Amino acid sequence: MNREVRTRFAPSPTGYMHIGNLRTALYEYLIAKSSSGKFILRIEDTDQERYVEGATDIIYTTLKQTGLLHDEGPDIGGDYGPYIQSERKDTYLPYAIELVNKDAAYYCFCTKDRLESVKAESSQVVTGYDRHCRDLSREEIEANLKAGTPYVIRQKMPLSGKTCYHDVVYGAVEIENAELEDQILLKSDGMPTYNFANVIDDHLMNITHVVRGNEYLSSTPKYNLLYNAFGWDIPTYIHLPLVMKDAHNKLSKRNGDASFQDLLEQGYLTEAIVNYIALLGWSPRDNQEFFTLSELIDNFYIEGFSKSPSIFDKVKLTWMNGEYLRKMNPEEYFSRALPFLKEAVKTPGIDLKKIASLVQGRADTFKDIAPLIDFIDELPEYDTELFCHKKMKTDRENSLDNLKVALYVLKNVSSSDWTEAVLHDKLIELAGNLGVKNGQIMWPIRTALSGKDVTPGGAIEILYLLGKDESLARIETGIDML
Repeated sequence: MNREVRTRFAPSPTGYMHIGNLRTALYEYLIAKSSSGKFILRIEDTDQERYVEGATDIIYTTLKQTGLLHDEGPDIGGDYGPYIQSERKDTYLPYAIELVNKDAAYYCFCTKDRLESVKAESSQVVTGYDRHCRDLSREEIEANLKAGTPYVIRQKMPLSGKTCYHDVVYGAVEIENAELEDQILLKSDGMPTYNFANVIDDHLMNITHVVRGNEYLSSTPKYNLLYNAFGWDIPTYIHLPLVMKDAHNKLSKRNGDASFQDLLEQGYLTEAIVNYIALLGWSPRDNQEFFTLSELIDNFYIEGFSKSPSIFDKVKLTWMNGEYLRKMNPEEYFSRALPFLKEAVKTPGIDLKKIASLVQGRADTFKDIAPLIDFIDELPEYDTELFCHKKMKTDRENSLDNLKVALYVLKNVSSSDWTEAVLHDKLIELAGNLGVKNGQIMWPIRTALSGKDVTPGGAIEILYLLGKDESLARIETGIDML
């Protein structure tokens, strides 16, 4: 009988959601949902020294924003709670004692000073525990326990042979047992180590698939020895190559690389981020690049994971984000761009919806909007060389002449008639009357209004946006400069 697929995302509450963490959550979610299984959230907070206030809320918020909705977790409950490890503290000691009784673990009474001394005296670059307490007699152990001597419980690793297991990405993995340290399972304060707690919790929560970084490839034999000691089923392992910043450096918040929250603040869409991250280590069967979350579920297959490290290419993400923005319904675009529009334009009375329509096809992220329209609040300093445009056949002399006549025409347009349609007709009529190309009227006006050689929208749109008084004042400035 096939077991229900159950995956778990088990982050530590230590800060923002890193891209690698979000990728793990996404893959865990896709593995579960593509098999009609369950996606579990478990908070692994056994390392209290690294705990960051508010980090758990960030995890909840990120999963909600990305649509990776969990079926069980600390905030919604479930049949296998509690889902916060610190609240499961009393769960682990009996299992550690069981391992001691099975001769798969042992009490270690070594003091911190002794362990540091062993490390200092070792001539090896990498030192592990010297197994000093591994073969204590029953009498020594009972005497220490009776005296209340602090202890940890360590896993008793085999000293010879090999431990082999299968990984979905890397295939057969084999580790010499002699390389495995007698790791601590239960700390002196009664809290489990990560390595112990995740095995116990995964078993008790019926987790079938475990996704994690490939840095855990060499640790997995330790986990499997625990599973075997208890006689439990071993989950399916998917170890992922790192997400790299470039060919030599891994992506790291510590190195200033963006977290998911940073990317949102930089104007990227959640949908684009999730879509892009899905392809960092997984390939669809065809060449499709754009997926909704539901399409990822429909197209996901576990054999699509890659062994090769993935490069987080901000340029590619930006391109993909721009494609998402350009395909967006104008109403939705305006709604989602509005906070960035309000941040970029402080002048009251400006038609922000009009601006949104002008920048939607030009901005690859919402943060790109501000530099495109920074001239609206304040005319920047500019060189009159901008009035000279070879294609438009404009120079300083004819720009000055055409601005003067355009100013006269525009002054005679009433504020109530200051619409794009009226402005267009008046200026096109002016060009016809002067016998010049439309560009010889429009280019000088646009330049005088914006002080830029590239703008979203042309002279008509900018005239409308700025309104009559500001437009006339800027044209007069341009005339004075010329």
